[in-house]
Amino acid sequence: MSDQPTIEPSVLAERRGPLGLLTLNRPRSINALTHEMVGLLQAALDDWATDPDVTAVVVKGAGARGLCAGGDIVSIYQDAVSGGHGAVDFWRDEYRLNAFIASYPKPYVALMDGIVLGGGVGVSAHASHRVVTDKTRVGMPETGIGFVPDVGGTWLLSRAPGELGTLVALTAGHMTAGDAIELGLADHFVDSADLETLVDLLVDHPVDEALTKVARPAPPSKLAEQRTWVDAAFTHNTVAEILDALDRRPEPEAAEALAAIRSKSPTSLVVTLRALRAARRMTRLEEALAQEFRLAVRLLRGHDMAEGIRAQVIDKDRNPRWEPPQVAGVDPVEVDAHFASLGDAELELDPTSSVGPAAAPEQEGTA
Repeated sequence: MSDQPTIEPSVLAERRGPLGLLTLNRPRSINALTHEMVGLLQAALDDWATDPDVTAVVVKGAGARGLCAGGDIVSIYQDAVSGGHGAVDFWRDEYRLNAFIASYPKPYVALMDGIVLGGGVGVSAHASHRVVTDKTRVGMPETGIGFVPDVGGTWLLSRAPGELGTLVALTAGHMTAGDAIELGLADHFVDSADLETLVDLLVDHPVDEALTKVARPAPPSKLAEQRTWVDAAFTHNTVAEILDALDRRPEPEAAEALAAIRSKSPTSLVVTLRALRAARRMTRLEEALAQEFRLAVRLLRGHDMAEGIRAQVIDKDRNPRWEPPQVAGVDPVEVDAHFASLGDAELELDPTSSVGPAAAPEQEGTA
């Protein structure tokens, strides 16, 4: 008999009657996504999509801390400093998975309990049924590491009411359950203690009926209460104008937003705002994912992404040295280059897999 410890899969796929249950299973890292996990999720969803005995799918996270803390950014950092291609391969498959989830032919129930960041948003906020709880904290923290909201984040945030999505994207702020519902990243509120009851109900009841039995009124959104000043300050199409508008606002929350934005990568801020404005005009999630893929590939080879991850995760000095250090120094020509086609390396997605709402009216100006 071997004395080697049993290593559980990073994704557990099981059947409970007609329910397919997927559990992200790296609780020590708050289930941070790896390339292997993306492959396991895709394989299980592929199988269940055509299995007549599976009527619905649930995705949840192992452990008590959250669904998913995002991608494995240590591996991404290693590629950024070494010139490796593992991160690009990961993003390509991850974004394909995000698009597949959005067009999944059966009810897909995401239990967004606890921490849900970055890649965790990608495997949950495109679901047909998105459940948040009293413990939920949702965020897209990418501008703080020299990156952009990806996994369809620009698509989701560009469609939030008013400019709330712009606020969240640029500040890398967290959303509560009420905020996530208000911004369109979630649908239902359930007490965290009732999630196992919900899973049990889903075995014997249709998804909407099961949710009706345990869902409660969502708590109010504090972000929604700030719409007046947020919309006024973030309506601009350059980061410089937004910073100036925030500097002139009297609200304490505006001062907090200003300080948060000034701490982020100037390049990421400018690229993110332009990506959000472009995504607002798009009609399909796939278009936004393809744009995000271009940006991810370009940012991986830039200075700020490696530096941001170093400061936050590797050395943990929380003192990134951005290049350039100010928004005014960001070169518009370099920003344009981030959005240029990758040619044969473009992300290819089925253009008919999911259809979003009609495009918003085009706005003048770019970041």
